[in-house]
Formats: sequence, structure tokens, C-alpha cells
Amino acid sequence: DFQFSTPSLIEIHNCQSPTSCNSSSFLCFSVLMAPPNDPVSPILSLCRSNSLEQYFDLSNGKFSVKGVPLLSEVPSNVTFNHFHSTSQSSDAPFPLIQRVRALSHKGGFLGFYKEEPSDRLMNSLGRFSNRDFLSIFRFKTWWSTMWVGNSGSSLQMETQWVLLDVPEIKSYVIILPIIEGSFRSALHPGTDDHVMICAESGSTQAKASNFDAIAYVHASENPYNLMKEAYSALRVHLNTFRLLEEKTIPNLVDKFGWCTWDAFYLTVEPVGVWHGVNEFVEGGVSPRFLIIDDGWQSINLDGEDLHEDAKNLVLGGTQMTARLHRGGSMLGPDAPSFDPKKPKLLIAKAIEIEHAEKNRDKAIRSGVTDLSEFETKIQKLKQELEEIIGEEESSASNEGCGSCSCGADNYGMKAFTSDLRTKFKGLDDIYVWHALCGAWGGVRPGATHLSAKVIPCKVSPGLDGTMTDLAVVKIVEGGSGLLILIKPIICLTLCTPTFPKLTLEYVSEEYGGRVELAKAYYKGLTHSLQKNFNGTGLIASMHQCNDFFFLGTKQISIGRVGDDFWFQDPNGDPMGVYWLQGVHMIHCAYNSMWMGQIIHPDWDMFQSDHLCAKFHAGSRAICGGPVYVSDSVAGHDFDLIKKLVYPDGTIPKCQHFALPTRDCLFKNPLFDNKTVLKIWNFNKYGGVIGAFNCQGAGWDPKEQRIKGYSDCYKPISCSLHVSELEWDQKIEAANLCKAEEYVVYLNQAEELRLVTPKSDAIQITIQPSTFELFSFVPIKKIGSSIKFAPIGLTNMLNSGGTVQELEYKTTAVEFSAQMKVKGGGNFLAYSSESPKKCCLNGTEVAFEWSTDGKLTLNLPWVEEAAGNSDVRRSRREATCLRGHRGETVFNGVLGDFCCSWMCLAVTGMAAKVLQSTVYAMILLQLLVHSHGFCSSLLFGVGKVIVADLCGIRFVVTNVARWIYI
Repeated sequence: DFQFSTPSLIEIHNCQSPTSCNSSSFLCFSVLMAPPNDPVSPILSLCRSNSLEQYFDLSNGKFSVKGVPLLSEVPSNVTFNHFHSTSQSSDAPFPLIQRVRALSHKGGFLGFYKEEPSDRLMNSLGRFSNRDFLSIFRFKTWWSTMWVGNSGSSLQMETQWVLLDVPEIKSYVIILPIIEGSFRSALHPGTDDHVMICAESGSTQAKASNFDAIAYVHASENPYNLMKEAYSALRVHLNTFRLLEEKTIPNLVDKFGWCTWDAFYLTVEPVGVWHGVNEFVEGGVSPRFLIIDDGWQSINLDGEDLHEDAKNLVLGGTQMTARLHRGGSMLGPDAPSFDPKKPKLLIAKAIEIEHAEKNRDKAIRSGVTDLSEFETKIQKLKQELEEIIGEEESSASNEGCGSCSCGADNYGMKAFTSDLRTKFKGLDDIYVWHALCGAWGGVRPGATHLSAKVIPCKVSPGLDGTMTDLAVVKIVEGGSGLLILIKPIICLTLCTPTFPKLTLEYVSEEYGGRVELAKAYYKGLTHSLQKNFNGTGLIASMHQCNDFFFLGTKQISIGRVGDDFWFQDPNGDPMGVYWLQGVHMIHCAYNSMWMGQIIHPDWDMFQSDHLCAKFHAGSRAICGGPVYVSDSVAGHDFDLIKKLVYPDGTIPKCQHFALPTRDCLFKNPLFDNKTVLKIWNFNKYGGVIGAFNCQGAGWDPKEQRIKGYSDCYKPISCSLHVSELEWDQKIEAANLCKAEEYVVYLNQAEELRLVTPKSDAIQITIQPSTFELFSFVPIKKIGSSIKFAPIGLTNMLNSGGTVQELEYKTTAVEFSAQMKVKGGGNFLAYSSESPKKCCLNGTEVAFEWSTDGKLTLNLPWVEEAAGNSDVRRSRREATCLRGHRGETVFNGVLGDFCCSWMCLAVTGMAAKVLQSTVYAMILLQLLVHSHGFCSSLLFGVGKVIVADLCGIRFVVTNVARWIYI
């Protein structure tokens, strides 16, 4: 450690000796040391090497990368600055700063200036055409998705970034609109193929005319490296957020959970939640986390009594009350009953009301004046809803935090979460939905001791080109109760949920604009997370706008990467039950490219009994994030859930987050009639590619909504190759690309194939709304002829994720492969020759081997106190094995031919299913025998001979040649 009281300069010369250093080719950096009492904000600036060529150039109205024009007709008021010329102080880790500065020649900033200041400025950056691009744009206020095209005019409104393909130099370039001062920016389509950039503050009180760095550009030969490098550069430049690599990820990422939303919507109540969790436990999968979604809070409407909750609210857009819970009420013999049919009846009736109201509104728009028939029907349906709900329970006391009863230990949220933990020991974490402003409409003035004010909401003009959203309509209609101080989330800690699940929205006119208001709110949120929720204990939701990522992610390390899971089309398309599911996967896969640099991607929930549940399950199995469902009570497919989840509530999670393969980047897997979505990921000892037929729906720019394209809903063929796995994106996976041969397991087809890096691609046809998972495992050559590769448990969708440890060993007398496998079920490995023996912890068990190399055996789920088992190797002394009469029947070391035997070790034989971790240990030993002879023992081809030597049973089947012992 060094401490300096004055600024110091450190130079590192890239040379063999001081005398051989050339001043024109050395890399140097200067560190202006911060005072010892201010270590958080070091002032760092690094000098680039003069020998590194700048990638970008703006001259004569052309913006070029390595001499290749990207944008033409660039207006004269557009500026470009190289990255190093905009150096600022940053609190980024020093190695990150070094990495960014070393690549600074590959990026820079675009700006522009106007004569008159404004709170919203639009300017062209130039035009491009006939160049493929991939982009992410906001199709709803809070949600983003992908879009592809080949010109500036084919961009969509509110584009968050655009990735350009530059095959002329085998590279890619990204243009990223960012934040500067009090302004955030986005890209928009222009006329004549121009790319427009829009900078807006959100307040007429915040105006500007000049921007030096309102967009960032970066180039790289690798599209995945490009995203890392670009967001790393922005992290250093903006110094307002942190990368995922700098943060701790909540433990829920490798666990199974349940969310209450689709189960109850706004009718969520303690009794229903209790029975929901209990059903999973009784079904053999214990949820490790619970999300109590929207509906748990006490809310009411303007004009209603402050002390009464709003009644009969069921669906989203109406937002209702929570029911009080008395501590211990679910633990005793007189626990209240629960009718699992009631939530479904309520939801069905509420949907009827919603459709009736839409029909009335449609009639109004068409000029109908007599609405009596519509109103009569609506009132009748509302009366039926009220009869289903029945008598309302007693309203909550308004002291403390409303229905969560912070001041009463034996009532409300605190009592309920305490009871849940008492009953369900495996339930590690409880999350609750919470909007950044308190609720959808904020906090009602006078309802609490917190200072609040109702602020009119105004939608940004940029959102005019996005999809109509009922939530936005309602918020604009009612305004938002904006808190002057950020305190409501802190109150949650007194109610003992583990974490809040926040939905992020903001208004801004009177508070310096959206950027300044967001900074204030996120500062309070960051402080609360550090103080109350383990630093990163929050799932971000409804946040898919660039200002959230640039301003709100100092602490947040996990968040949704897709729109909500829609089990059917709310606009009435009966095929929506199918095509909406593929749309959801596209959201998640492509959003992970940028969001995954800052937060861990969460692919959201689904329903295990949905018509496309298996389709969703296939993607969740390899997404690399948590797995959770939103099943209704008594609405589960436990057989499917158990393909994703271990009995203890953990999951065989991939090592990375899933991303689209390169050949999908500039294609449209939704409605181009030819592209299958392929996503790649890693397991510890192999890679996996998932192929999903998502064709059949997508964004319609004219109608400004996502709709079905029925002509695209059909079988699609595609090809896959092991080279599509981006092995270099994970340090631990880098060595896996060096194999000479791989075994490929097709999970749905239950097939094994052998491929090499030079093999032809695998061809396959995928039916609509179906998928295939391809597990690629490097083959290890053991000895001179035996080839082996562990596939894992094939009863799990991510079979490769079940292999926890693998080690190959060679001694003078034997070869061995030692594995640790988690879970129970059908274990599969590829073995070029049949084993001689298989054991579980020294106990001989049956196995099957077929000539195509499939080696299978059944592993039980074994419960142990500590959840782990030691790997125990069974060693046999090869130099002296004696028979019954003491004679030596085997002598020597290595021979010139061999057969293999396998010993599988699992500590303990209990099969009781609880919540702990369980591992099945597999030990494969390949013995190479020398020539020996025992006249009484001859092993023949196709024969099964059992010999007992010194109490050691040898079972040999289908030996490839005569073996004499």
C-alpha cells in the first residue's frame, strides 16, 4: 500500500530495460493520488500510446471507422471527440480503468450544438443505408425489445442503441445515446435514411443548446466484446453506475421461486399465499424465494375516505388492497380455509368487466350516444364480482406503514412473513412488489407522515411512437403522488420481507427534469439498499430505459430483461396464447446483450400449466438466471417443474447468461419466415445451444403494437455448429474450445452425436412454439482408445448443469474420471467402450451401455444433513490380487488392451426429500490389465462372467476381445 500527501506521477515503460525504451512506443499512466481521507474518489487519467491508431474519424461530412464510411451527410453542427479527450474522475476499480484506457482508441463521443437552448432538441447524426443493424428500442414506456433493419429510416422511436455490421473490416460498431448533464438521449428514425438523436430533460426549466458527449460510439471485431467494452467505457466516463462484474448478485439466481401475480393479481391475500407455497412443498419442489407481487398494499382512490381501502379491485390497472394477517393464524389447528377456485372466478369476472368497459368505450368513440345497455351490463357484472368477493375483512390500521402494520408485531406483513418462515424452513427470501413512488399513483397526500404531492404526469413526445399501455393511460389520468423524501422503502425493513421488488417510474417537470429527479430518487434507493437489503437485494422491473441503467444501478445487480409473461393476448387474438411466448423469449435474449453488462438478466416467470409451458421451460433452463413460476393455486405441472428444479429448490444453472448466436444478430426470429432463435450459454464442463422457433408475431411499426403474423407460424429449419459457442466470453470456459472432438446430446430427441470443429453443421427442423437443447461436451481420450464425456442427468432440461466436478487421473495401473453430479434420475455419459462395473459408494449397481456409446445408470436423490458428499475412490491393488487358495492370479502393470469399469459413489442411501443440497458422486475408473492367466477364468465376447477374487466381485460384459486373468 502506498500513501502520498502530494500528487505523484508513476510511469510504467513497456521495454526490456531502461536504456532500450523508445519514447514513442511506451505505455504510461499518471495517477493523481487522492488524499488518504478521500479514497472513494481518486482522480485518474491515463495517457494512450501514440502508436495506437484511432478507429473513428469525422471529416467532410462523413463519419468513418477505419476508413469505412458509416454515416454520410453528417451535419456541420455534429462534433466528435476521442475518448481520452473527455477524461474525467472516476471511482471505477483501477484494473477496469486500465482496461478501458487501453481500448480508448476504439471509441469516442458524438455531440451537437444548436443556436437556441431547449428542453428537447432533435438533430441528425447523418444517414446510412444498405447496412444491417440490430437495435433495442422502447416499445412500451417500461419495456424494450429488438429491431433489425438496414437504414436510418427503419430505426424505431426511442432506440436505446444500434449495432451496425461492418463486414468490410470484419467488425461491428455501436452507437449508444447516453446522458449528458440534465439530459438523456435516444435515437429516432429520420427521413431519407437519417439517424436522429433526441436529447431531452423532461422539464421546461432545464434547457441546453450544446452537447459534447450525448452519444458514445465503439468498434470491435467481436460483438460480445463490443458490448462489454462499450459499457465499461461508459461506466468510467459517466461514473453514475457500476458494472455487473463490480457487484454481488443476490442468491436467488440459482434458486426456484414462486410469484403471486398471475395466481391472484390484485386479490392476493395471506391465506392464498400460504396455501400456494405449501402446494409446492407437498409437490416435491420447495420454493427458496417468494415474490408477493402487486396487490399487497393498502391503497385507495382520490376522493375516498383515507381510512378505507379501495374495494373489488382485481386486475392490473385498478390496483387494490391487501388483507390483514394475524400472527400465528395459519399455524394453528383452526387455520382459515381457502378455496383455490375463488381467485380464478374473480379474475374471470374481472376480465368480463374489462371487456364490457372496452366495448362501451369503443361505442363512445364510434359516436353512440345511448350507452344504457352497456352501463347496465357493466353494473350487473360488478355486482356479480362483489358477490364472489363476499364480505370484506376488517380494514387495516393506518398507523405506520398502512397494511404492513410496522408498529404491530402480531399483525400484517411482519406477522405473515414470520409465520411463513416458521412453517417453510427452506424459504430463504421473501420479496414484495414496490413502486419507486410508493404505488402506481404514488403516495396519497395526508395518508402517511411522509410529505407527498400529486404531480401531473406528462408522457415524453418520444413515447408517442410506442405501444399504447393501459398503465400509462391510468397514471396520466390520475397523476402521481410524488414523495418529497425517499422513505417508504425503508419502512419495509420493519416488516421483514427480505427484499423489495421495485417498479421504477418518474415525473419531472417541477423538479429539474427526469435526469435530476431520477438521480435524487436513485440516491435514496441506493442508500436504502446498502442499509437495509444487503446492498443488492432488489429485483428491478419495468426499468428498461437507458436513464435507469445509467443512473440507478450503483447497487442493483439483477433485473427483468423481458416484458411481462402474457398467457394470452389481451386484444383477443386466440393465437396469442402461442405467439406471445416467442415474443417474450426474443425480448429476454436480445435485451441481455446490453442489460447483462450492468445487471444479471432475469427472464421472468411463466406458468407451468400453460399451453406453451415446456417452450418457456426450455429457455429458463439455460438462461443462466433464477427460475420462478406464477402458477395458480392447484394449477401446477410438477413433472415439468422437476425438469428445471431440484427437490431442495435449487437449479442446475448455467455459468453465464444466455445470448443470441452471431448468425441471429441481424435477423428477425419473429416474422422473417426463416430464422430460428438460437441462444448460447456455458455449463461448467460444456456448452449449450438452445434452438427455439419463435416465429409468428412481432412489432408492427404502422400499428405501433405487437401482433400476430400467422403466416410465419410454421416449422423452421436451421443449422448449429460447435463454433457458435462463444467460449472466450467466460474465462472458465476458454479451455473447452480446445477439444478435438465433442459429444452432442439433443435433449428433446434424446440423441447422441459426435462432432469435431471441422464437422458439418447439424441440421434440424423445429416445430412452432417448440425447441431443442444441444449440449456440447468435450470428449476426453483416456489411454490409447477409450473416449469419455459426461452428459449429466437427462431428466433435467439443462443436463450439463448437473455435473458439478470432473477430474481425470492417470496412474501406472489405472485411469480414472472422477465426477460429482447433483440430483437424482437418469445419468448419461458417452463411453466408447462398455464399463466392467458400476458402484454407488462402493455398492455395485446396474448400468446399461449401448454400441452407440450411451452409458446410463439411475442415480437416487439422497438427502444428507450437510447437503454434500465426499468423493470416495475405490482403489484396487493391481500388483497382487489373490484367489481363494492364496495363489496370485494377477501380476504386472500395464498391458496392451483394456476394458473399463465404473465405480459410482454416493454417500448414504436415504432417499428422504428435504431442502438440503444433494450430490451423487460418480467415479469412473478405467483399468488396463497385463497378460495373466488363470485356467479357471475365461472371459469371452458377448458373455457375462462373474468372478470373486479376494472378496472383490468382477462383472464383465461384452468384452471386445479375449482377456486372460
